[in-house]
Amino acid sequence: MSGHLIVTGTDTGVGKTVISAALVHALGAAYWKPVQAGLDEETDREAVTRLARLRDDRVFPEAYRLKTPASPHFAAAEEGVLIDPDRLTPPQSDRLLVIEGAGGVLVPLAEPLLYADMFAQWRAPVVLVARTSLGTINHSLLSIEALRSRNIPIAGIAFVGDAVPDSERTICAIGQVRRLGRLPHLSALDYETLHMAFAEGFDLEALDL
Repeated sequence: MSGHLIVTGTDTGVGKTVISAALVHALGAAYWKPVQAGLDEETDREAVTRLARLRDDRVFPEAYRLKTPASPHFAAAEEGVLIDPDRLTPPQSDRLLVIEGAGGVLVPLAEPLLYADMFAQWRAPVVLVARTSLGTINHSLLSIEALRSRNIPIAGIAFVGDAVPDSERTICAIGQVRRLGRLPHLSALDYETLHMAFAEGFDLEALDL
């Protein structure tokens, strides 16, 4: 399988990197994080490499590595960098390439360029990662509207957190998106626990690619 699959979220810290690692492993895919903001701790590329046990030939280097842990546009400005959309062309891969965004759908890369604008240019389906906690219905439906307004296909929605069946059902029904599954909070997050939980909680046949 080749082509691109984008992983984005309804907000920052919702679990995009963990879901990216699970998808990369389950689909035999490669991984690319276009812009990394924040280098002091484990980067998203390093986390996915560890959690999916990837070889170097399945992980592509970031187009931009920024030290400041902030929105990409702010981190770039702080470091005297202007993010050029021409440098954000997905790398060539003979595998499906999972591309992980930063923060939510409308995170700015360089005013007025938003991540959603790049998603539209890449013309690839999106997996939307959402929390199950309070507020997720509003954040999820707004994210779905932002994607649909740019004609970006949504491959499905992945939930992270405790089971909240009504919120999950409501988002999928109103947003008219496929529910891919739910990943619970894992007290010990490693290769074994992640992929066991993902296999139990997700249905990849529901993935609309």
